[in-house]
Amino acid sequence: MDKLYIIMVGLPARGKSTIALRLFQSLSEEGVRTRIFNNGELRRARLGPESSHPFFYHPDNSEAREKREELAKLNAREAQAFLAANGQVAILDAANASLQRRRHLREMLTDHPILFVECVNEDKDLLEASIERKTRLPEFSYISKEEAIASFKERMSYYERMFCPLQNEGSYIRVDTLRNDILEEKLTDTIPLYIPIRDVLVTNWVKELFLVRHGESYFNIENRIGGDASLTPKGRRQAFELAEYFQGRQIPYIFTSQRVRALETAAPLAAAHPEAVEITLPELDEINAGRCEGMRYEDISREMPEVFDSRQRNKYNYAYPEGESYAVMRQRVERGFRKAMFLSGGQSGVMLIGHQAVNRLILSLFLYRRTEDVPYIYVPQNQFFHIIMTHRTKLFDRIPYTDAFNTPPASSL
Repeated sequence: MDKLYIIMVGLPARGKSTIALRLFQSLSEEGVRTRIFNNGELRRARLGPESSHPFFYHPDNSEAREKREELAKLNAREAQAFLAANGQVAILDAANASLQRRRHLREMLTDHPILFVECVNEDKDLLEASIERKTRLPEFSYISKEEAIASFKERMSYYERMFCPLQNEGSYIRVDTLRNDILEEKLTDTIPLYIPIRDVLVTNWVKELFLVRHGESYFNIENRIGGDASLTPKGRRQAFELAEYFQGRQIPYIFTSQRVRALETAAPLAAAHPEAVEITLPELDEINAGRCEGMRYEDISREMPEVFDSRQRNKYNYAYPEGESYAVMRQRVERGFRKAMFLSGGQSGVMLIGHQAVNRLILSLFLYRRTEDVPYIYVPQNQFFHIIMTHRTKLFDRIPYTDAFNTPPASSL
């Protein structure tokens, strides 16, 4: 087959390295000899701590700019040598922010076609979380977390001054890395493996996810909806059983809603996995029942019969008074799920602890249920869903982590 350079483009914390890793993994699985050439890794190895200071990236720092350009050339030469040997696809992972940098790369790499992949993501909350993740890199270990965040934001401001989006620079794809959505594409050359590469970019990539519902809460046993109730003794036992089940298993990220019952379910797991990063996402909060928050179903049936009957007839689309429906909350839940997958960087063993309605909507992304059936997906409190979804592997399994079969209430969210 013909050989190819894939050159990543984009501002920091936009998902370039995650996309590069996905491309590497998927192409390697297809038997394509692929390698990533990461400028940041080369910079840290060659220059050490001096290159972590924001001023190293200042556009007016000519000495540092020369060092950065030399590193980019060195990485490009290594990529070229890889393809000249037995390599087939070389992925150059860097910001490649300026027109000048990209012009130099095109002038150097004339032996094989080039495909630029520009990563775009302007979600402010996600950027903040991505920056926080970046500051856990060893190069920031000598300063506090707050100082590291400020340092990285200053560095990013300098990149923003230099950055120029892709223009008429040959073949490229511009992709929204949160939504896995291609915003623009242009082909001026014959690009080897273009179809499988494009397929990876639009795939909802789930390397390995454990989707869990919180343990039994006091509102569950009282048949109340919504609220912010704590776990019952049984729910706490379920939380410890969940942690025990995953003892010895690597869990790099634990995502939860802001609700007490989800946080309490996550607590024993987090204690058993101190290396795990815990992140709360408001998008994963349970459905907002509005004026019906905290009410029993029988109370709604008696006091608000028109609400009870209307929702029984159309559970997916009917919104609680001053609250939400499944249809309304779908967008925020999907956004929260995509955030979790983005922030976890494509790692295996990601844990997401949610709620019944929330998890039903997440599961509907994989189960392809009719919308009217989504509110009836079975989501027990003593079992988890094991999900893998890549461009070539589809795995979906529901696994119990307790012995007792837990039957949910007849009426539910």
